[in-house]
Amino acid sequence: MIAKNEADNLKLSLPQLTWCQEIVLVVDECSDQTIEVAKSFGARVVFRPFDTFGKQKHFAVEQASNDWVLSVDADEVLSNELIQEIQKLDLKQTNIQAFEIPRMHVFLGKQFKFGKESNDFIVRLFNKNFANFNDSKVHEKVIVNGAVAALNNIILHYSYKDLNHYFSKFNIYTTQGALKLKESGKKRNLLFCFLSFPFYFIKHYFVYLNFLNSWQGFVWSYLNAWYHLVKYLKLFELNRK
Repeated sequence: MIAKNEADNLKLSLPQLTWCQEIVLVVDECSDQTIEVAKSFGARVVFRPFDTFGKQKHFAVEQASNDWVLSVDADEVLSNELIQEIQKLDLKQTNIQAFEIPRMHVFLGKQFKFGKESNDFIVRLFNKNFANFNDSKVHEKVIVNGAVAALNNIILHYSYKDLNHYFSKFNIYTTQGALKLKESGKKRNLLFCFLSFPFYFIKHYFVYLNFLNSWQGFVWSYLNAWYHLVKYLKLFELNRK
């Protein structure tokens, strides 16, 4: 795991990981009780200045003592059913090098049964000799050299505690997203920036079926559209400079 000021989330996620042989937590400078909470659950805490999400997670994987690694974000909680499913795997005999795990999005107290964020399978359990995270600034993913299989039970993703927490992360993610686009040579004019808002709202609310997730689905779709607008405006600003 990687974390910065995630004390509250760790109180939910770490109890579901105590069955693991070890818990490794890589932290940047923290101003809350993140380190104390982590150590209370037996985690080994390693310090590393944050640069990108991909590099931070790649470093965390390298700190693991065992070949098989379960990568979990601080705001994710393993379901009891998923724990039992993982414990039944024979990882010493398998020809599989990584496992995808379904993730259910939880936002403003609502478990999203619909939407893009509740229908994604992400590689989180893998043999580090054959897989690790890329160096992406944001939206990092595990690159696997080998066979990948899927598990059946879910991780609950408590992405944001409330709207204040959402906007505390908003500036980081939009900046990192804009930098990633600029590095790949992308450009956006102002017209594209402003048209992105209705485009992404319609996409998230109707195409991804968030209208079936009650009023929380509307709020989530609106915020997603706002995220893309600000990210592209920051890219426009970077390219002007």
